[in-house]
Amino acid sequence: MHTRQAPLLAAAAAVCGALAILSAPWALAQPWLNFVFKPLTTLLIIAYAWPRGRARPAARRWVLAGLWLSLAGDVALLWPDRGFLPGLVSFLLAHLAYLRAFTRDGVGLAARRLPFVVYGLVAAVVLWQLWPGVPPGLRVPVLAYVVCLASMAAQAATVGWVAWDTPRRQAGLWLALGGALFLCSDALLATNRFAAPLPLSGLWILLSYWLAQWCIASWLEA
Repeated sequence: MHTRQAPLLAAAAAVCGALAILSAPWALAQPWLNFVFKPLTTLLIIAYAWPRGRARPAARRWVLAGLWLSLAGDVALLWPDRGFLPGLVSFLLAHLAYLRAFTRDGVGLAARRLPFVVYGLVAAVVLWQLWPGVPPGLRVPVLAYVVCLASMAAQAATVGWVAWDTPRRQAGLWLALGGALFLCSDALLATNRFAAPLPLSGLWILLSYWLAQWCIASWLEA
């Protein structure tokens, strides 16, 4: 049954995500749409993930934990200033939950070193570019967050690499893409906040974020 529901959930998430994005001043300028439809979009992704992955309960449990922590972060960031630090902590914990999930599939942490080297270099470049604009009080949390984010994305790529010649190749590709998109989304968000405003920032940040979450949820078997 749940496999037939996936297209409906995808369509509903797309509509809700579009309404959240269009709430911005450059579009409909209706902030209430963001307050309603941003959390609802993530809830729909949770509904998509919920029946999946029953054959691997440990991985499923940690992916769902990551999604619920992401939802908490979404709610916190509805207030961009007051909620930034709570949102940062929520998403940091989400990445740790995902990292735990991605080591429950028989693939050890950093089983392939190359993804960790590549994502480590990417994270270092992003930090180097943004560091002057990060307030001193946020530098330690931001550094910790970037380490967790890059590790999550690298482990997702590692799982995808290991799965390349197995029946789970497609799931591994979804996961590797999800990790990459999550890093892109957060790099855009950080650039918009700490460096310079980006044109249509909400569109690119939220689109890549929700696609990342959907890809991660898709890693779990239907």
